[in-house]
Amino acid sequence: MITNAQIDPVVDTANKSTCVKIFGVGGGGINVMELLLRESLPGVDFVAVNTDAQSLAASSATEKVHLETQPLRGLGTGGDPDRGRALAEEQLPRLRSLCEGAHAVFILAGLGGGAGTGISPVLAGAAKEAGALVLGFVTTPFDCEGGRRQRLAQYGLGELKAAADGVISLPNQKVFKMIDENTGVLETFKITNDLLAAGVRGVWRLLIQKGLIEVHFSDLAALLRDRHGESCFAAAEAMGPTRSREVMDKLLAHPMLDDGHMLGESDAVLVSLMAGPDLTMAEVNRVMEQVNRQCEHAQVIMGAAIDEAFKDRLAVTLIATRKCSAPEPLSEAGAAGEGEDLAAQLVPQSNAARRSSRFLPPAPTLPPDQIQQLFARQRRSGSRSGKNLSRLRQGQLPLEIVSKGRFDKSQPTIHRGEDLDVPTYIRRGVALN
Repeated sequence: MITNAQIDPVVDTANKSTCVKIFGVGGGGINVMELLLRESLPGVDFVAVNTDAQSLAASSATEKVHLETQPLRGLGTGGDPDRGRALAEEQLPRLRSLCEGAHAVFILAGLGGGAGTGISPVLAGAAKEAGALVLGFVTTPFDCEGGRRQRLAQYGLGELKAAADGVISLPNQKVFKMIDENTGVLETFKITNDLLAAGVRGVWRLLIQKGLIEVHFSDLAALLRDRHGESCFAAAEAMGPTRSREVMDKLLAHPMLDDGHMLGESDAVLVSLMAGPDLTMAEVNRVMEQVNRQCEHAQVIMGAAIDEAFKDRLAVTLIATRKCSAPEPLSEAGAAGEGEDLAAQLVPQSNAARRSSRFLPPAPTLPPDQIQQLFARQRRSGSRSGKNLSRLRQGQLPLEIVSKGRFDKSQPTIHRGEDLDVPTYIRRGVALN
């Protein structure tokens, strides 16, 4: 069954006039944007935003925004999201003006560093102030990149969710399901960039390209506006007479959808079909029946576009969205360096008051005759002055036995009825001087 779509052979004029602006933020976002620039997507304006002058110089975008920072002499944020955020806020009016007139703004970024993590939420807020529908397309780091980058990425992702209408997040770690032991580093990052570009391309088709079944921009905006959602996506392609079944089998086994489990947890699903003029209504209905079966409680928007180059081929891009909560504040540990992070793991920190020792010995009591013997011994030695002799009248020194740390709860060492963990001078009542 096909839902939330309008079948109309006439091209929707509203879709034709839809203006989309794609911002590549930071080095990672610009790399993904370059893939889309090679395709010359109609109706799309590209803008590169970064603090690194060299990255901007290598970009082929017509519009470039260099967020210059004097302390670093244009060398970037130094991996600090706070610097990226501050630089973006300084040029907020310019960012807002770049978003003017856009119906939809796509923000591409890699999270975990300084530029993408810090600039993206500020840019999303500026785009919403300009009246655009704002979608984020981001990647998060591999586990091997360290705990600090992971925490920064998760905090930046939360801030972007709170500022944008929807965020499509691609955890790089999931790409391990699509590679083997012989896959190179460059090829691995190319896979992640291609996947993110496929998500952008799928949403763009829903908004811009004319087709057999069209999605009006107002329907898409009403579905996503102010949902603050986290999205996952997948794309698959098949050929031949059984292509509609094969393409759904590939989607349901896609690692980005967790083998289809993400569909059941979603409350909104966007489906974009692309095929040649030989696409049949039965094939469209077969695909959508399986989608609706997987996500019974989700609102579904779908579109089907026709492209002469897709003869005998069927490509489906699926985006599933669910609502999410606001980000938790970033702790000092999250912003600390790797060295501090390692120290925090090895030496547990606690704000609780230090426990008192279980050894609180009473003051040693000496009989008067023993005290007199001590005084007489000191006088005979002649090594103490009268001033020092007065100190010998002290009953005990203000000593306290410190806690035994990790051994504090261990059993005491008992030998011949004596606790050897208690210092000898306490056990035998010897005064210290």
